Amino acid sequence: MRIRTLSALLAVMVASGGLAMGLAGCRSLPPSKSEALWTPEEARGAQVFHRDCARCHYPTTTKGLHGPGLQALTKLKAMPSGAPPTDERLSRVILNGHGLMPGTALEQDQLNDLLAYLHSL
Repeated sequence: MRIRTLSALLAVMVASGGLAMGLAGCRSLPPSKSEALWTPEEARGAQVFHRDCARCHYPTTTKGLHGPGLQALTKLKAMPSGAPPTDERLSRVILNGHGLMPGTALEQDQLNDLLAYLHSL
């Protein structure tokens, strides 16, 4: 009798753990940082984004425009390409392009500001 109770308890615990892990995977993305809280770098990066990137990317949603939406891009485990969104990879894609995305010529300070802005999304 005791073994059955322990088995049932163990089964419920395993099922609950699986359910909790499944629900954790369905979490919504964290919201973007409020514009009122932006650092000067993030504000300058937003200007770079709106000038050079906004025609193809939405900043505060994952919905695609001509390219993927960028909400929480730096908080995800992988970019749409499957690669982790490190600053080095993002810089390479921004400067050199990837797939149908053309490269964007930016000065190093503009790139740094843009990366700061991307981290605020």
